[in-house]
Amino acid sequence: MRAIVVGAGVGGLAAALSLRRAGHDVTLVEQTPHFTETGAGIQLAPNATRVLRRLGLLKAVDAHAARPAELSFRTWSDGAEICRYALGRAVEEEFGAPYLQVHRADLQQALAAAVPSGSVRLNTVVAGVDQDEESAYVTTASGERLAADLVVTADGIRSAARRQLFGADEAVFSKTAAYRALVPAHEVADLDLPDTGVWLGPDRHFVHYWVRRRELLNVVAVFGTETAQESWTAQAEPGEQLRAFDGWDPRVLGVLQRTGQVFRWGIHTRAPLARWNVGRVTLLGDSAHAMAPFQAQGAAQAIVDAAVLGDCLTGATSADVGGALDRYVRRRLAGATNMQARSAQAGEEFHLPDGPEAEARNARMAAHAAGHRFLPQAAAWAVDALDERATG
Repeated sequence: MRAIVVGAGVGGLAAALSLRRAGHDVTLVEQTPHFTETGAGIQLAPNATRVLRRLGLLKAVDAHAARPAELSFRTWSDGAEICRYALGRAVEEEFGAPYLQVHRADLQQALAAAVPSGSVRLNTVVAGVDQDEESAYVTTASGERLAADLVVTADGIRSAARRQLFGADEAVFSKTAAYRALVPAHEVADLDLPDTGVWLGPDRHFVHYWVRRRELLNVVAVFGTETAQESWTAQAEPGEQLRAFDGWDPRVLGVLQRTGQVFRWGIHTRAPLARWNVGRVTLLGDSAHAMAPFQAQGAAQAIVDAAVLGDCLTGATSADVGGALDRYVRRRLAGATNMQARSAQAGEEFHLPDGPEAEARNARMAAHAAGHRFLPQAAAWAVDALDERATG
């Protein structure tokens, strides 16, 4: 069959590759004149890296990644450890695929390099999507009408296709924002940081982990706020991040003092949908289920979407498209919606005020870690892993 994928972010690229692997002819449509990916660090749990291996890309991504040994949760004021979870070799042995931390640009470059250049239409703005009983169509801003057997819209959190299919529902501001930065490893070598750290405090939390073969420290400092722009490129005012985290552990402040360019990103999500598809058109990734990043699963869920989509369309003909897309949504909607809810809940729990609530949270986290080697969200890695048709 012929498929059109709208959007060349991580989800769109993975979808194009999965559909090609399923035997279909794919055209990838992207509005920018060349492949670009803003942002910095991204975490890829085994549910995502298993798909990358299936696509033949795991080695290429791993070559530029960091493999964390463990993750430590800490208190904001003195850095006392709340609990610790295994990552690294233990995760790979348990789930059959590694846990990687990568620069988003490195991941996208590996995905984009695997898509034949003749299948890509860059600098092409999509003005609309429509369909009839036999075909789906993408109309470009220049008036061209592209026909296919199905259309996959991976056009991100601001998805125009979602609005066209299901009506207006705007992105939802989470009342949190994040300072994001990359710091060269040598500049923080003296700070005695945990391998991967999440520091919890009132109305704040601070995350750091390595990317690009441990050459760079990815920094995400999240704070509550009533307003913030949903932008990967908006820059913070000089020293703003230090004022926001005044009084935190000296190691946290040491990292924030050594950041160069700092971006200020308002964290938005999308409300869950009851379905993602209409006829021959379906949503994928953030357009379907944009979530807060507090479970480190946003990109991973999009990559798993792509694998399941390809699986459901393997062997399908044009007459089968509607049913195949129904199966894709049935297999993915509940899990992605659950991860949206878990991510939002984690943000609330991370930001509890000092006192009985935070103490109870810390006790729960310590008790869980005492009985389990892996993070609570590892259940999602295992569920995805069990579906060998989708990810094996």
